[in-house]
Amino acid sequence: MVLWRAPRLRRLLRRYLLIAGAGSRTAGRRATLAVRTVTADADKRAALDAEFQLQSAEDVARTLGAMKGAFMKVGQLASFVDDGMPEPIRAALAQLQDDAPPMTAALAASVIRAELGADPERVFRRWDPVPIAAASIGQVHRAVLDDGRTVAVKVQYPDIAEIVAADLAQLDMGRLVLPAIYPDMDARAVTTELRERLTEELDYRIEAGNQRDFARWYRDHPFIRIPEVIDELSTRRVLTTAFVEGTRFAAFESRDQAARDHAGEVIFRFVLRSIADHCAFNGDPHPGNYLFGTDDVTFVDFGLVKRFSAQSRDDTIASVVLAAIEPNAPALAALCERVGYFTPGNPLPPELILEFSALLWGHAAEDRPFTITSAWASDVVRTFMLKGDRYRVLDRYGGLPVDSVILQRITVGLLAVLGRLNATANWHRITRELWLGEEPSTPIGEAEAVWLASRVA
Repeated sequence: MVLWRAPRLRRLLRRYLLIAGAGSRTAGRRATLAVRTVTADADKRAALDAEFQLQSAEDVARTLGAMKGAFMKVGQLASFVDDGMPEPIRAALAQLQDDAPPMTAALAASVIRAELGADPERVFRRWDPVPIAAASIGQVHRAVLDDGRTVAVKVQYPDIAEIVAADLAQLDMGRLVLPAIYPDMDARAVTTELRERLTEELDYRIEAGNQRDFARWYRDHPFIRIPEVIDELSTRRVLTTAFVEGTRFAAFESRDQAARDHAGEVIFRFVLRSIADHCAFNGDPHPGNYLFGTDDVTFVDFGLVKRFSAQSRDDTIASVVLAAIEPNAPALAALCERVGYFTPGNPLPPELILEFSALLWGHAAEDRPFTITSAWASDVVRTFMLKGDRYRVLDRYGGLPVDSVILQRITVGLLAVLGRLNATANWHRITRELWLGEEPSTPIGEAEAVWLASRVA
């Protein structure tokens, strides 16, 4: 009874009950399905099974969307990373990529009033109470400033900080479980890193600082757009930025392949250049965070940004180069030991370490055009995450360097996004250009070189 009075525990238990409710409803539908298919022919069974999958997936999507917070993020990640899940399930979860059930207009107005000192209709010349997007910790409204500029206003859900804190309480359990799987992993450091990065998303002042940096780094770029922050209308729970028109990911997928290849290269360059030139990357690469123009891509949502030292940057680049660009098994194994992926003196064959390390960079391994399909990306990610019989021995001697926790998220997410675009490019040459300083090999690279030269001048 005393434990139930603890607010965080009470909220966590309530959220588990919501998940359990979705599970019990699925079990009930499965039992009904079993009864209905006893006398059904093959076509009828297939139709009933498809109906069951769709109803269950929509139930889960509604549950996760209503819960928001970390649980919703899990649904978002699953919906675009694993293309191998049944299509009805993936389609239902895909609702979480761009939109979630929004809060009421009155609630959004109360946050504006508390943070900016007046009702939204007084703060802005025009305020649209209907959100244009809703996600895991906040929703976005269109508004117009007194000077006529159109802006996007991200408003945080009330009490979302307590919701996320309850979800993150589970990370403490991870400190007990992880050592059983990875005996040499510093579980406390890993869970602390996750907690710190995810908690930062709750403070829009941190996100505003991140977005200012990225906007400065990529100002006047020929293909990359970062909306400018409106400082005087941004607080801990409200973030106001320039409004950018653009096509959402789901609609952009129907564009011709040349446009998708172009966008894929822009996204790929954005990630690799941010790491190489600025020791930072945006750790939340899900499809809802891109807006596509005629030949440019706008990047939004900088709440989960990882910054690291020049040494960590160099080690990250070296690990990819040694695994896929200029493969060197002994040198890669030594690097992995030094930075903490594997324990020093382990008996693992260097060739096995190289083979596993190269999985997420197979598209860049050969000097030729390579098409990243959804099926290929999902298979690679699944193999990397689950390992299977071939790579399971790596866990016995494996760790996870703190700097790689969020990096793996963006690497996996980047592959999934490029797979959804079915993007083709010579990723090997582009990687050599950005990370080894070689000459541009594409028109986008040549335009970037002109842009870089103008900034130096």
